[in-house]
Amino acid sequence: MISFWTVVERAFHGPICTERDFDLGTFVPNLRKVIEKYGIRYDPQNPVPADDDLADRVWQAGLEFLAETGVYCLDTERRIMFSREEIEGALESGPCGRVFGQGKDARIMPKRRPEDSTPPWCSVGPTSSPVSSELFYINLVKAHAENPLGDGITIPCLTTVNGQPIVGGSPLGVEGAIRAVLLTREGMRRAGRPGMPIVNGVTTAARAQEHIAASHFGIRPTDALEIGTVHEMKIDFDSLNKVAYSLAAGNLIFAENGVILGGYAGGPAGVAVVTAAYNPVDLLVLRGAVQHPFPTHFDLGVTSARDTVWARSVANQAITRNSSLPVVNVGYSAAGPMTEMLFYEHSAWVIASVVSGGSVEVGASARGTALDFTTPVEPTFASEVAHAVAGMSRREANGIVNSLLEKYENQLREPPRGQKYQECCDIVIGKPKNELRELYHAIRREMADRYGIRFTAASPYI
Repeated sequence: MISFWTVVERAFHGPICTERDFDLGTFVPNLRKVIEKYGIRYDPQNPVPADDDLADRVWQAGLEFLAETGVYCLDTERRIMFSREEIEGALESGPCGRVFGQGKDARIMPKRRPEDSTPPWCSVGPTSSPVSSELFYINLVKAHAENPLGDGITIPCLTTVNGQPIVGGSPLGVEGAIRAVLLTREGMRRAGRPGMPIVNGVTTAARAQEHIAASHFGIRPTDALEIGTVHEMKIDFDSLNKVAYSLAAGNLIFAENGVILGGYAGGPAGVAVVTAAYNPVDLLVLRGAVQHPFPTHFDLGVTSARDTVWARSVANQAITRNSSLPVVNVGYSAAGPMTEMLFYEHSAWVIASVVSGGSVEVGASARGTALDFTTPVEPTFASEVAHAVAGMSRREANGIVNSLLEKYENQLREPPRGQKYQECCDIVIGKPKNELRELYHAIRREMADRYGIRFTAASPYI
């Protein structure tokens, strides 16, 4: 695989063009061309397709699209180009079986394929959701770390330091990032899992310097920094700076890609192709140990809509059939905690991801943006579902996901608000109140009785 510094050199010396020309003159026509050439069509009746040929055509379309399009560097206004041979060379040397975490909490990232019975990796936590209190922060980390199915933790985002709003790029941003890491380590210590890996780095950090500062206060080489591309097929110096630091420090990287359905990628077919194309980009540019995709609906702001579920499922199948770089899917659901809809949303996208060969990161409710709208209960349930459906056929999963979508998709635009963490959990001991525990058990029974999902883990909320 070509070196990272070769990529940086191409960011300075590649073909020059404006961002608008890249978007409208290169990206969009090249994507339309490969979608037509490889006959990729969205089928809303089958949100979890069982079509290996479709998956492989999406993969080939993604590689051809990347070779023709490249990656646009926003700071230099140049295209970083890769030959087909360089792309395939990166795929051949991609990482597999990396170890995250330390001591008894160390876990191997699995390489899975569609319908694989290998248990998926489960990252659990608030998935960067904002919280208003350091007490809530520690309680949430502790509760998620106590989940026996949690392989890694995805931490929340602090919003204030000493009562002042955190501003990225300011001293408050640096202090907020440092404090978030210290709080996370304390929460995991209280849970008895001090070596559990943090897999979304420093969520409170907005800039590279904040990532670097916070890393000296508890981010370990066996944790992962989360570094993302920019929509769509773009990169900036801030992300490249994070990569440069991570490579020097020996940090693992979760390479994040959030393709926008309804943006330049167009509809579900385009989103699937671009998500597949990001897999070699994550190796070549972001130097990822894991691909971390979350195709997101432009209008709804979620990953749990029917068209995004289909795009994710097809892209996962394309990637996991053809690349050694593991996939850990992250999801954003519309409904708030303490609602049936949130359980259904989490279940739908998790099932589609797992049976398509992916692993999962579960936790974001209320679109991951509402302050304090997160609890440990729904992600715990979603991790139980993920383990229960490992080895399930795509055809069986398709029927379940279709049924779940019918329960909630007409509410995605105006989902139920639910309750804040402090409303449905005891903030002193950090445990869910009886009403939330009862709802959890009711949905668990429904999933078992109606859909035949056999949970393999004992409930932690007896």
